[in-house]
Amino acid sequence: MGRWLRIAAVAMAMLATGGMASAQAPFPTRPVHIYVPYPAGGAVDILARTLGDAVSRQWGQSVVIENRPGAGGVIASQALAAAAPDGYTLIVVASGHATNPFLYGKLPYDTLKDFTPISLLASSPNILLVRKDSPFKSLGDVIAEAKARPGSLSFGHAGNGTSTHLAGELLKSLAKVDIAAIPYKGGAPAINDLLGGQIPLSFNNGPESVGQIAAGTVRALAVTSAKRAPFLPDVPSIGETVPGYDTEVWWGLLGPGGMPHELAEKLAHDFVAALNNDDVKQRLAKLGALTLGTSPQAFDTKIHADYDKWGPIIKAAGIKAE
Repeated sequence: MGRWLRIAAVAMAMLATGGMASAQAPFPTRPVHIYVPYPAGGAVDILARTLGDAVSRQWGQSVVIENRPGAGGVIASQALAAAAPDGYTLIVVASGHATNPFLYGKLPYDTLKDFTPISLLASSPNILLVRKDSPFKSLGDVIAEAKARPGSLSFGHAGNGTSTHLAGELLKSLAKVDIAAIPYKGGAPAINDLLGGQIPLSFNNGPESVGQIAAGTVRALAVTSAKRAPFLPDVPSIGETVPGYDTEVWWGLLGPGGMPHELAEKLAHDFVAALNNDDVKQRLAKLGALTLGTSPQAFDTKIHADYDKWGPIIKAAGIKAE
């Protein structure tokens, strides 16, 4: 009888071990979908596809990129908020994710509660541009002119509530100057009007600016990050002239709300490993992007900080989504 009890005990242990192994099967065991809230070909799309390829090789599983553009990222974010928090549906968002609550009358989700931050992936400064023949040789020249003739200057930007728009509004707020903000349907049309002389200034992101700067058609007066950008080391930061100025566009990875902490940590680990791949770094550097790769906690802190920082500025300027 004792022999049969021992055999039964071994069998039960094997069943338990098998069940445990099944329950702890390595993630992922099927394709992972990543939403991109913007059209194909833009900076967010390129970042998502570059990282998707890298983590796909790590996992031995497909990563499917789904472009779901519209409403400044709201459409894709709403779809993610409704997904299961199992790690198989993710999204790469831009910094506008933290400011959308102030730009839209009502969102179909809670920005701070309905998502699980995973990692702040990369960032890039915006750039204050002028034509190559502009009389403005420095940001100081622009500020002096704006104070001498309030309302006489204007700057182009990619649309209401975009990072380039907010970059200009932050400059106006901290430097206490009156410069008209002119919205365009994207950064490229703003550069076109800058080149055509319709506007004297334009705030643009790195990917759409570096080619024009290299070609000599425009000059960069300043970058919006706290420090000088590695890809434009000779261009000063706005903060060198306006103390306390610091803003940039960032991109980060989110999951649905309620994701287990251990899963968020694993995803962060895997995507940070992808960011540290030399090929990935080189491709992102060509976009003017600085690779970051943070913990879930650090990304959560960044979202809350931008939410608190931009809310008062957006409200004071009366900015609403187009």
